[in-house]
Amino acid sequence: MNREQFIACVEREQEALRGFLLALCCGNKEEADDLAQDALVKAYLACSGFRDGGKFRSWLFKIAHNTFLSYKRSLKPTLSIDDACVQALPQSGSGEGASSDLYLALSMLPPKERSAITLFYLNGYSIKEIAAITEASQDAVKQQLSRGRDKLRTLLTIDH
Repeated sequence: MNREQFIACVEREQEALRGFLLALCCGNKEEADDLAQDALVKAYLACSGFRDGGKFRSWLFKIAHNTFLSYKRSLKPTLSIDDACVQALPQSGSGEGASSDLYLALSMLPPKERSAITLFYLNGYSIKEIAAITEASQDAVKQQLSRGRDKLRTLLTIDH
């Protein structure tokens, strides 16, 4: 893949990539944009090895997912769960009230469950595709989806 082809593919997938990372980052736009930039740099550096033209989005999401997981592993847990909840809430006047409950609930999920839920429900990937993106077995993805759904159901019904 040459530079022009890479740019064309990125222009097509940029909004989907941002949406995916925004959901993984529970609405934190700055963090999502930083991770998107890191993922795009990594993808550009690796694009000479990309061969399957029809699967660019999956390839890019795999890089973004790995970038997200690496970032989360690098963070030292310094917040209590209550502090994390407060931090995940949108600032007043941000216009994100409709999605704040979902982002707050997503922020409470472990990164792998959050990834599976986001890829399946928000991006429409199949279990097989999620397994390829996250480098997990299909059974593991099914388990992550099941656990994530159960936790989200509990978290979202507590408030309502």
